[in-house]
Amino acid sequence: MNKAVKLTEKFFDVINHEGVVSIVSWGLDEPHIANTWNSYIVVTEDGRILIPAYGLRKTQKNVEVNNKIKLTLGSKEVLGYKDYQGTGFLITGTAQYLSLGDDYDMMKEKFSFLSRVLEVTIISAKQTL
Repeated sequence: MNKAVKLTEKFFDVINHEGVVSIVSWGLDEPHIANTWNSYIVVTEDGRILIPAYGLRKTQKNVEVNNKIKLTLGSKEVLGYKDYQGTGFLITGTAQYLSLGDDYDMMKEKFSFLSRVLEVTIISAKQTL
């Protein structure tokens, strides 16, 4: 099992501001990119990222073949390196979909529209701006 990657205060500042999250998955074909919002990201106490999924069907098919995943996210409202206006992150990890259990139930309370939860176990988290 991978050692938990500690997310920085800057990462949490970014997800507390709205912005687009790109989810990159790839199965046997070319990479697929789907999007969600910063405000939909929930980080568990043990550092996993949970994302409500209603669509994300192609992403799920890819994850079933290859569980590697990449996320990019950012916000113009958070200062980056050298006080640059805006910052972002590249997250690499492994993914699976949850359709039951405590994490699923907690997410269903927050996001009633979901049908599954995309769970990302972080391998690396790099600030990009």
